[in-house]
Amino acid sequence: MAAAVGIARRVAAEVRRDVAAARDRDPSARGVSAVEIVATWPGVHALLSHRLAHALYENDVPVLPRGLATLTRALTGIEIHPAAEIGEGLFIDHGAGVVIGETAKIGDNVTLYQGVTLGGTGFVTGKRHPTVQDNVTIGSGAKLLGPITVGHGAKVGANTVVITDVPPNTTVVGNPGHPVRVEGRAPEGPDTDWIHLPDPVAEAIEGLAGRIAALEQRVLGAPNGNGAKATEPAKPLRADKGRDPAGG
Repeated sequence: MAAAVGIARRVAAEVRRDVAAARDRDPSARGVSAVEIVATWPGVHALLSHRLAHALYENDVPVLPRGLATLTRALTGIEIHPAAEIGEGLFIDHGAGVVIGETAKIGDNVTLYQGVTLGGTGFVTGKRHPTVQDNVTIGSGAKLLGPITVGHGAKVGANTVVITDVPPNTTVVGNPGHPVRVEGRAPEGPDTDWIHLPDPVAEAIEGLAGRIAALEQRVLGAPNGNGAKATEPAKPLRADKGRDPAGG
């Protein structure tokens, strides 16, 4: 009897944390009752189902954990392997297309948006999925692949592909992901400002374009041998003589 009461209290505490996470990080949940969130939020459904499936998996119950995970995927569009380890306060927003692999580990207060994949690479055994530490935010469509570690407080931009470790308090964008520090430190906790993320590739291209423009100005303004600016147009290259290499 005491064991059953303990399990009931633990489940109730987990439900309260899931509801609190949804209210804190989903604007559409403000003012919505706890009953409605539990009844209609697919991310909450997926987490509750996973906790049950994980407990069954840890106790070596056959078939049922994977069957429960498959049913949850069909109902919510969120696939979580029963062996995945998930901490407290995970919030999955919308959730469609989210995949969390077998050896993935997720810390506390993590936020995932739709289309996120915590996947493996190749057919290796052992630890082959990402470890996501506390207070990490992962944007829509991001793919984190392999046994990498995403550090505390990191932020992964939408559609970013991450295949290497991410340092703590770092923003990562691009494909493959490029670490970019925001004012030396990423904002703590969930941050949904995906519009103003730095783009290191665009910045590099902009720098190259500026360098080319400066070199063009120097060439156009360069003096010739008589001290006057070169005004004669460039001569076309002399045509090659001999047989046409194209066979004409």
